[in-house]
Amino acid sequence: MNGPLARISRITDARTRRISSYDRTGANMDCVTVPPGGTRVVAEIAGSGCITHMWFTMWSEVDALIRSHCLLRIYWDGADEPSVEAPIGELFGNAWGENYLFSSLPLVCGPRDGRAMTSYWPMAFRQGARVEVVNQSESTLDRLYFYVDYEEREVAADEGYFHAQYRQELTNSHAPDGEGDAMPPVIPNQSDAGNYVFLDAAGQGHYVGVNLYVESPTPLWYGEGDDMFRIDGEEYPYSLHGTGTEDYFNTAWSPEYEFQHPYFGLARVPGREPGLADGWTKRDYHFWWLGRTHCYRFHMEDPVRFRSSLRASLEHGHANTLSLMLRSVAYWYQSAPVAAGSVIPPVAERQPMPPIIDQDIHHWRDTWMKQNPGDAWGNNWRTKS
Repeated sequence: MNGPLARISRITDARTRRISSYDRTGANMDCVTVPPGGTRVVAEIAGSGCITHMWFTMWSEVDALIRSHCLLRIYWDGADEPSVEAPIGELFGNAWGENYLFSSLPLVCGPRDGRAMTSYWPMAFRQGARVEVVNQSESTLDRLYFYVDYEEREVAADEGYFHAQYRQELTNSHAPDGEGDAMPPVIPNQSDAGNYVFLDAAGQGHYVGVNLYVESPTPLWYGEGDDMFRIDGEEYPYSLHGTGTEDYFNTAWSPEYEFQHPYFGLARVPGREPGLADGWTKRDYHFWWLGRTHCYRFHMEDPVRFRSSLRASLEHGHANTLSLMLRSVAYWYQSAPVAAGSVIPPVAERQPMPPIIDQDIHHWRDTWMKQNPGDAWGNNWRTKS
């Protein structure tokens, strides 16, 4: 029997423990602060066991993007490098400084307004664990509330260590005619060389999912790119090669509305009113796929297993024809704790892209028509020889 209820009936001799931010004086100031540039160790656990649940919420009087400006780092077995390292908002399922509801089996951003961040990923350790929040903002993290629930128990030999890797990239079109090549006739691509890489891991383990955050500066469909999983350094064709970005996320036909399943979905799409903190204060343009999209996929029943390495990637548009701002957090388990391998730029380079305005749309249409004379959507390709 598999699934989330498979082991709930088993009686064990594990001891349940919790570390939280409760007020040790007995008063009601159940939070801590983290100064600019500071690090707060929220949990230091000795021995063997498993973190079963984590919950965080935070608030800054000044920095509305505080969840993107703070990192969560988790170290296993006394390692010098964290195996989990990512901006805390993106790690749990909210990006761009937005607050929106996100509901999946392992990760939840719950009421109010997605500000309650919860993880149910099981995180086993054998020789201790340390959980840190790092404030990379120039402002104080005024209130940090947290729970870290765990079990003290023996860890089975086949239990892997949880890892999470953050990456981001402002992609460029690799096509000769730029985004003009995003429409047929298509150009071939038989490699992952120019793809957006969302996980690059070495060792033995299995990949269990990703949160992908897309910012598109045009109304072009962003999701024509295939997913590619290069397992154990294999050559092309790879063991796992998909048919399109929306297909990998278990959706179809270029969806543009929200849908949330425990294992996959679209938690945020263009054209919604999230009450943002960074300039998108009104309803953003509902012009096809212009704007921000949050896709997620968790391999709860179908993990991608590897023995020596895994390189997981997506084309940004078919044959990497599109310019997109992509951010992601990938999750996997590994036989031994290793460095997360996150590529985390300075805070100044992690800011949301500026809102797209009317003039930007007209500039894009003008550029498109110069590449494809006639219709703004390049329909003249149908008559080209």
